[in-house]
Amino acid sequence: MQEGQSGVAAVVLAAGMSRRLGTPKQLLRIDGETILERTLRNVRASNVGEIILVLGHAADDVQRAIATQGLKVVINLDYQQGMGTSLRSGLAAVSVSATAALIVLADQPWIGSETLNHLIEGHQEHKPHIIIPMYQGFRGNPVLLDRSVFAEVQALKGDVGCRAIFGDHTEDILKLPVDDPGILLDIDSQDDLERLSAAGKPSKSRIAALESREGLVPGHPELVVVGTDALAQALARFGRVLNFTVTIVDPFLRLAELPGADRILHALDFSLLPASSERYCVVASRGQFDEEAVQQAVLAGFSYIALVANKKRAQEVIRSLGAQSIPAEKLAAVRAPAGLPIGAESPEEIALSIMAEIVTVRRQQEKLI
Repeated sequence: MQEGQSGVAAVVLAAGMSRRLGTPKQLLRIDGETILERTLRNVRASNVGEIILVLGHAADDVQRAIATQGLKVVINLDYQQGMGTSLRSGLAAVSVSATAALIVLADQPWIGSETLNHLIEGHQEHKPHIIIPMYQGFRGNPVLLDRSVFAEVQALKGDVGCRAIFGDHTEDILKLPVDDPGILLDIDSQDDLERLSAAGKPSKSRIAALESREGLVPGHPELVVVGTDALAQALARFGRVLNFTVTIVDPFLRLAELPGADRILHALDFSLLPASSERYCVVASRGQFDEEAVQQAVLAGFSYIALVANKKRAQEVIRSLGAQSIPAEKLAAVRAPAGLPIGAESPEEIALSIMAEIVTVRRQQEKLI
């Protein structure tokens, strides 16, 4: 570890194959600088004690293209088996004197060094097993792992990340608010690269938390959708056809970008929504914000809550929330799988099955009044 620095290491995961891009995204450039160089520059400017850089796909090309002085470079020969192998390789290389490790993703070049320092300080002050950074209620990366959980993470099998152990440490997880939208930004496609290169890093929490269209008529049931993918957009369209007020929950989307939405909630805080007697929530965040969104909807007493996830992921979310003392009867009301069983496959078909289930629930509740 470097003298004068913290006892926290940084493990930078840069071994991926970038299948969707077709080229090593670590070497794609923003303003003349590779993504990986920018990420490393931010890490170097922080108070981490050492930096372990895990390479795999195109490792020779990456090492020729970037400065590796002061880095501990680890080559993961099993990179094709997924990120889990890189995580294990990186943790195995952390110095024995390190007290914790930040797990930094190479394709997140907008995370500020001050954010990394805030996570380090959170570990020094509170000594949790795991720290998850939160921006406006949305969880992001990098995650900080205390040394006490290294062995548990390294024992994981298959292509799984450190999130697989979170359910066993609910009492020792610190969700740390940060004012850095960069924790939510990564580059998975050429569209991501072009959009973020053109727009740059979004400004810090200065837009209104709730953005609404003018002239909304009160009294309509509300459909709250957490997510912005094709399924979320199809749900918004169906919701408008069925006379729901449609609210999309996303930190960066603007109202003009999604004509099917009536509101955009830029913070994952349902208490910011206007009062409504009928509110139906669909969590379709592809695993990113599942737990926080379901928790918010359950505690707010929504009329209907559905989680779009496979069986294993849904069980993980429910188990984690149960460990946080949310009553089992409330969690039992969460619908996963979401929607009526109509054999839906496409986003539009899945959206149709969910809206059909919501209509069924509405009509059943009307009979009880």
